[in-house]
Amino acid sequence: VSNQNNQRKWVVFMAVLFFLWNEASAQIRYSISEEQKEETVVGNIAKDLGIDLSTLKDRGFRIVSGSTEPHFQVNQNDGILYVNHKIDREEVCERSNVCLINLKTVLENPLEIHYVTVEVLDVNDHSPSFPEKEKRLEISESALPGARFQLQAARDPDGGVYSVQQYKLSPNDHFRLEVMDRDEDGKIPILNLQKPLDKEATRTHRLLLTATDGGKPPRSGTINIIVNVLDVNDNMPVFTKESYSVILNENSPIGTTVVQVNATDLDDGLNGEVIYSFGNNVNSKLRKLFDVDTHTGEIIVKGLIDFELKDRYEIDIQASDRGAVPLTTDKSVKIKIIDLNDNPPEIEITSFSNAIPEDSRLGTTVALISVNDLDSGLNGKVICSVLEDVPFTLMPSLQDNMYSLVTKSPLDREKQSEYDLTIVAKDAGQPSLSSVKTIRVVVSDVNDNSPEFSLSPYTYYVTENNDPGASVFYVSASDHDINENALISYHILRGGGNDNQWASFLNINSENGNILALKAFDFETLKTFQFQVVATDSGTPSLSSNVTVNVFILDQNDNAPVILYPVSTNGSAEGVEEIPRNVNAGHLVTKVRAYDADIGYNGWLLFSLQEVTDHSLFALDRYTGQIRTLRSFTETDEAEHKLVILVKDNGNVSLSATTTVIINAVEPKEAFAASDVKSAVKDEEENSITFYLIITLGSVSALFLISIVVLIVMQCSKDPDYSSKSLQDANYDGTLCHSIQYRSGDKRYMLVGPRMSIGSTIVPGIETTLYFPILQLTMYIMSVWSFKTTPPHLIE
Repeated sequence: VSNQNNQRKWVVFMAVLFFLWNEASAQIRYSISEEQKEETVVGNIAKDLGIDLSTLKDRGFRIVSGSTEPHFQVNQNDGILYVNHKIDREEVCERSNVCLINLKTVLENPLEIHYVTVEVLDVNDHSPSFPEKEKRLEISESALPGARFQLQAARDPDGGVYSVQQYKLSPNDHFRLEVMDRDEDGKIPILNLQKPLDKEATRTHRLLLTATDGGKPPRSGTINIIVNVLDVNDNMPVFTKESYSVILNENSPIGTTVVQVNATDLDDGLNGEVIYSFGNNVNSKLRKLFDVDTHTGEIIVKGLIDFELKDRYEIDIQASDRGAVPLTTDKSVKIKIIDLNDNPPEIEITSFSNAIPEDSRLGTTVALISVNDLDSGLNGKVICSVLEDVPFTLMPSLQDNMYSLVTKSPLDREKQSEYDLTIVAKDAGQPSLSSVKTIRVVVSDVNDNSPEFSLSPYTYYVTENNDPGASVFYVSASDHDINENALISYHILRGGGNDNQWASFLNINSENGNILALKAFDFETLKTFQFQVVATDSGTPSLSSNVTVNVFILDQNDNAPVILYPVSTNGSAEGVEEIPRNVNAGHLVTKVRAYDADIGYNGWLLFSLQEVTDHSLFALDRYTGQIRTLRSFTETDEAEHKLVILVKDNGNVSLSATTTVIINAVEPKEAFAASDVKSAVKDEEENSITFYLIITLGSVSALFLISIVVLIVMQCSKDPDYSSKSLQDANYDGTLCHSIQYRSGDKRYMLVGPRMSIGSTIVPGIETTLYFPILQLTMYIMSVWSFKTTPPHLIE
């Protein structure tokens, strides 16, 4: 302060000295207002100095000045000082309150120097002006009343009273104007805050400041003052809605916008920039399902939305500004999940019987089934059913979504032992969803089936002379039941009359049905017999069935031929025949008679000459055994001829016998006597043979006709498909290898049939079970009866 006072005193002292010097040197002083036009007369210097005007022309009166553009000019003729050009006081005297222009005039011959001072008087020709047309102030809304804000002062080039004298502020509620008077700077305006600012109410205040000078009329200048209220984070974000409640479909794709929340903040800048986030109380499960966009406020699906897990959510969303000290607002968003038919029904077997007896009554419960659908409404309404046509059905229970699987028709394990039941559960949603579950129901066995033999009856052909104790044939039965109910044991039905009298010679394996012969069979003694076998299962109670076994004994070549004629008393076969010497060629000398107890090829006899004295004289018929002459006797021929005859059968290993025939050639008279005796005997034999043959043929014909009639009746009454079931015996080789033969006189008869393997069976059919047994039986009866009723010496 002391320094400023000293400076002021120094300035005043220098001004006084200058004034005194100026007064002392100046001779003339004029005053003129600024802004005068050119050639305006200031004064008459010559007159005022008392100079003779008549001498001015000769002396040369002029102004001497350092200025290149002098403001004044002296008329050399009359000494009048006038304005050379328009004078602007503010330009000439920029910083001086008193504007003085010092002129130096020279008057020559003799030289005189005179000083003239012209004071330029101020005129109010300038209006106050501010350095800027517009002034912007930034005032925080947190500024307290009484705060002062200095403005730039207006400037007026005019001085004195024409300078700025006062300021005026346009009316407003928040500011008033204070003016501070400073000597050096003049009057300075100051804004004083009277009322707190609120940016949210008024962001900008526009004021008009007017500066006026002291002229009459006064001049003025204005400046626009724009007060920008600086924001303070004094407003919390506000959500645009009171509440948010939305509906969301379950299984919405990830990224689906659930809802967009919106909050505003009246603050500016970062204080008004709102960001969104989950509230502090949102748990991690919700954060895995939803996400919120920090900038847009969109709540987005982030995970799998499952109605069955939860049907509604409430999420706390927080809106915060980005001020230095953020302000936050929370809002609850309620999300209701809409159920979709996205869950197929679930089938659960709560109780299940693995096996159910085949004799179970209708309505027997097999399983208890529960169905469940996590969906709701129609989406969770389930209808359950069983596919396919099976003897089971589903019965709804009193409890919801519970079913009983029960039998609806009788069961038969032998027809079907297990069922794969397909249970379908279908909901009522749109589109409908379904699920399938397959369960296997096993039908347990009940002993309701008797054993069944593979054939009925069994027919076996057994070769005689079998080994005692060896298996000769077998029976086999099966049972449609299983396990113990199908475990079969066999035994032979013994006793009960003639039908089973031969069963005592047999034994059967109870486990496999193999039948053993306890002794060897002899075809010549027994040709056929039958017995019954019983098959019994191990069920409780046990069931059984029986079958008839027909056994036919097949002949073996175990009997050698027996020569009936001729026979000698010593056991050797030998006979004597006498014939006239005059017989012609082809004369029947005699006939060798023989038979074989075997049948077929085994009993088919062939005759041959083993020894003969003259091969050219006699010949033996290979099949009939007749001995005939080949030529007439000559004188040179021996009277006695010996023929050794071999008789053998046609067995695989043939058996044979021999006999000797002695033929004596005698004179005709002797031969005639012997011939008469033999003819009588021969006629008697031929008559007996004819009689027996007629009886035999009649019996055979009658049996054959009965067989044909029975065959026709049975063929007409059998099932049409039955014939397709008859199969050819695999053991038949297509050859004729079984025969029965007999002879009568010169004729030979033979019946042949298919050869059967030992122990083989014939598939039961009309042809095998009836035709062949009847035919065989007919041949057996014929042959046996013929042999037994015909005298041995007549059988050929």
